Amino acid sequence: MDSTGRRRRRHWAALLGAAALVATGASATTAAATAAAADAVDFATHCIPPAIAGIPPIDGTTTAQIAVDNAAPKVGDTVTVTYTVVKPAASNPVDLALPADIMTPTGKVTLSGAQSGELTVAGPKKNDPVPGKGAFPSFSMTGTFTVTAPGAIKLSPGDYNIHTSYIMELDTPCTVTNPPAPVSETVTATDGGGTTNPRTVQLGSASGKPGDAVTVTGAKFTPGATVTLAGRNGAAETADKASATADAQGSFTGSLTVTDKATTGVVAYEGSSWSTEKGAGPAAYVVIDDTPLPADSQKVNTSVKAGTLSMSQAGDTVDLAGVDFGKGGFSRGDLRTVTVKDFRGGPAGWSLTGKVTDFAGPGGASVSGDKLGWTPVCVTKQGSPSTCKAGSPGSVGSAGATLASAPDGALTGGEFTVDARLSLNVPAYTPPGAYSAVLTLTLS
Repeated sequence: MDSTGRRRRRHWAALLGAAALVATGASATTAAATAAAADAVDFATHCIPPAIAGIPPIDGTTTAQIAVDNAAPKVGDTVTVTYTVVKPAASNPVDLALPADIMTPTGKVTLSGAQSGELTVAGPKKNDPVPGKGAFPSFSMTGTFTVTAPGAIKLSPGDYNIHTSYIMELDTPCTVTNPPAPVSETVTATDGGGTTNPRTVQLGSASGKPGDAVTVTGAKFTPGATVTLAGRNGAAETADKASATADAQGSFTGSLTVTDKATTGVVAYEGSSWSTEKGAGPAAYVVIDDTPLPADSQKVNTSVKAGTLSMSQAGDTVDLAGVDFGKGGFSRGDLRTVTVKDFRGGPAGWSLTGKVTDFAGPGGASVSGDKLGWTPVCVTKQGSPSTCKAGSPGSVGSAGATLASAPDGALTGGEFTVDARLSLNVPAYTPPGAYSAVLTLTLS
């Protein structure tokens, strides 16, 4: 081949542009990544100390604040709410000093305006030491709700309970004297423009001992449908399960006995398994483990936190080998390796798909994206609960194709490496020059 031919060959080398990676479903995040804090408000509170304290109810003032992770959601978005009691109305009811990390707070947040109802919130067992008869420290609780209507949704702090686990299990419930409390935060929701799941679920209590029953109420389910009530821990269901039947208006009231100490929330759904289309929740719930300890012993607790579904790629540009003008043929190369990490710990599998634009060349020339094919390969990291499956060899095109996937199961997750051999079938006498397209990968 002469020098002119070599220059043409190099000049024609096809370039796949920067691949846009889009994560959806379980790994989707809201547009506002940081919490938006609103005003702290004061409200009268009636607190009832444990009977062992031998003191009358406390009528005082609570200072609290509501914050959200997304103050401008769309209908259908899930908003995470943080309820912080800056200054509790109650104090340590006993003379005994309380050590660190023995307080478990739970509570409720009231919704009004464009959307009404209550959501339960719960906090971790975390606190500074509290001296005997000393003031309880500030604490925070979190929960979520799904936006079901556009407009201004007002959030007010509600009742809360301070549970202490030291020598004995004690509760100090505090209720709003004149509900609702003042509005601390307002989110402004916009219409998402698509079909929205209107189902909601609420709990009668945000905590209980193992074996306690919690009242579960729901609204806007399918009239007459059988609704499953289930405990959740992250994305995985726990052993707690019951059922209820929606009435002619789509509402129900049921009872769920919570015995599994791993339960951190409660969901309600229609059908044989959870789905975002026919489910509601989770509503936060805390199981207070009151199992007596043997003498001279200490309880050691830990937890496994559910993570996210994510992916990363080893670079964003692929150079395919060039072909000769007049001959055409296959321009080949390798997809940049994609690593999928599924750390959700639930029953859902995942799917990685791709689609490509046409290859744009000089002077308006192009090569159809349908002529790009791939042969996928997927490798599962040893020890992963799931096993990935490579997509079928074939054309990618603008309609898209599956690169790799993992099925649903009782417990899914793991790490996976996805590769593919790429080949672009270039027609003979395609005008010389540089051509490029954009391959977009979507993980859901």
